[in-house]
Amino acid sequence: MFSLKTFSNRMPSVVSLALVSAVALGVAGCTEEKAEVRQVIRPVKVVEIAKAGDTRTLDYSGSVRARTEMNLGFRVGGKITERLVDIGEQVKPGDVLARIDSTDYQLAVKTADANLAAAEKAVETADIANRRAAQLFDKNVAPKSQVEQASLSHDQAISSRDAAASALDQAKNQVSYTELKADHSGIVTTINADVGQVVGSGTPVVAVAVDGEKEVQIAVPENDIAQFKPGKAVKASFWSDDKLVLDGTVREVAGSADQQSRTFAVRVSLPNDPRVLLGMTATIEADVSNTDTYVSIPLSALARKDGKQVVWTVDRGTETVHVRGVEIADFTGDGVRVAKGLDSGDLVVAAGTQFMSENLKVKLPNQQSAAAETDAAVR
Repeated sequence: MFSLKTFSNRMPSVVSLALVSAVALGVAGCTEEKAEVRQVIRPVKVVEIAKAGDTRTLDYSGSVRARTEMNLGFRVGGKITERLVDIGEQVKPGDVLARIDSTDYQLAVKTADANLAAAEKAVETADIANRRAAQLFDKNVAPKSQVEQASLSHDQAISSRDAAASALDQAKNQVSYTELKADHSGIVTTINADVGQVVGSGTPVVAVAVDGEKEVQIAVPENDIAQFKPGKAVKASFWSDDKLVLDGTVREVAGSADQQSRTFAVRVSLPNDPRVLLGMTATIEADVSNTDTYVSIPLSALARKDGKQVVWTVDRGTETVHVRGVEIADFTGDGVRVAKGLDSGDLVVAAGTQFMSENLKVKLPNQQSAAAETDAAVR
């Protein structure tokens, strides 16, 4: 048995222990309460879905080219002996661009010339025989059949002479065709054959972009080609000069798609401007009617839940987030186009979707700014 004195001595220790435990429990409870409050409200970055406009802008890139570009080739075949122009040179009508070996064609001229001389002699001989037969017939020495035969021989000789003359002209033309000449003023853009190469008739040797109207050729996918019609007004801007913007007009739309790219070639005419040079990169912008109701959101706003594409929307009244399924139309360079699931005025969480949960309390950006200003004023 212990004495009363001993019990008295132990009482303060028990009481102290109980007080310490109570204080510890109270502190822990406050800490848990504060932690719980901090976890409930999470600041978020949101985007508001704007109303889809009546029009949208399509833009496609292409390069400036001449409206007319000629692929020039020799009208006769042969071996190229000279090339007199380089890429980028300015040419005018009549300038010689290249030559082929003309030896054989010059020999053909000599042969045709000799044939013509022989044909002319044959005409003279036939003419003498014809006149003589006519004289003998007048004297009743020769029969009429002999006169007719002489007349026919004379006519045949004349025809042969005319054919020989035509052959000579053709041979001379072929000699002139051994020189490739420019038909219009322009700039040499391509060299397809060089000295020493044997080319056939019509083989492209030099390409010349004709001076005059310039245009931009763009490739338009089939889902947008219906928006481009000849005569449609567009805007043309250029990468080399941000301030250079010209009014263009759709001149031609291809009737069929390219077999490789499955796009349609569209040619846009440009006004004559000395600042626009061949080969410059241009962007064609066209305003078209907005036939769909697609809305755009940042890629970071898109999330995935239970194997489906979703976004997190914010209820303005309760300031809580809720998951909503969406249907994606396509992906663009700066975000995602949503076909179904969102309406104008909706608030969508733009970042941090991995931290969202249903009915999570959030703080909108304007509320964060107001809280920060109040905090600063108190300090």
